[in-house]
Amino acid sequence: MAEVNMQEPETPTKLEVQLAYEGMKESNKFLRLLKAYPLVFVGGIMVLALVIIAVFAAKLAPFNPDTQFPNGLALDGAPLPPGPIFRMGTDDLGRDVMSRVIWGSQVSLEVGLMASLISLFIGTPLGIISGYYGKFVDTVIMRITDVFLAFPFILFVVALVAVLKPSVSNVFIAIGVLGWPLTARIVRGQVLAVKEFEYVQAAKALGAGSFRILFRIILPNIMAPVIVLTTLNIGNNMLLESVLSFLGIGVQPPTPSWGSMLAEGQAVFQYAPWLLYYPGFALLLAVLGFNLLGDGLRELFNPRRVR
Repeated sequence: MAEVNMQEPETPTKLEVQLAYEGMKESNKFLRLLKAYPLVFVGGIMVLALVIIAVFAAKLAPFNPDTQFPNGLALDGAPLPPGPIFRMGTDDLGRDVMSRVIWGSQVSLEVGLMASLISLFIGTPLGIISGYYGKFVDTVIMRITDVFLAFPFILFVVALVAVLKPSVSNVFIAIGVLGWPLTARIVRGQVLAVKEFEYVQAAKALGAGSFRILFRIILPNIMAPVIVLTTLNIGNNMLLESVLSFLGIGVQPPTPSWGSMLAEGQAVFQYAPWLLYYPGFALLLAVLGFNLLGDGLRELFNPRRVR
């Protein structure tokens, strides 16, 4: 009778045990961060999804957003409701709504991001210089800021876009150029507090130049509120772009934009409500994602928060 070899289970090595322990620690750390800062993860996932859709719009969109399909309208000329071919229906010209919503994310994200960066690059240096030097320099920069803030922002943007002629680039230039005063004020307030800290005074005592103090010492220590503000501005600028396109002075047809899609759907919403639902819901999720991410980053960077 043959003997059965009973092999004893292999005991894990010390390295395997250590790797498993490290993996559990990382998993627990991630869960703790998720529990402590849920808005960062929820908003980050929504923003990441928007970026993926915008970058890969050509792959994700089922059709060309400008193609007018002969079978895209009903016999009476009305738009088709959502169905197996056109998942989100068609518009009054027979174009696929889903493809236009996907391609519209590119325009909204481009305008929101570029306008925020323009405001950042104008407002941050002016705010740093104003807060650091004070006196006459501070007075001049803040009075210029007051002049910009005295005008109704949306009306100011509408006027500037009308002068520049409507286009994607002119829209984000107008929004960015007129949006810098808020960034400058917030940066100035942070600089007024940071410049009194000991490490700034020590750098002055050691003979550091103004440029080094401003952009190598002060700027890195005020970036947290600036990042939060920029994140929130992206969502606000996307909403503002949609308002301009809705009014007909933003992105011009046939370029798909959520705002222009809402304007087009306004005329036929009684028998084609999906022309308002889908671009409106996409805009809602995009702006909500950036707002949640900005609020989460504010909590994450809050030095008074108990960790």
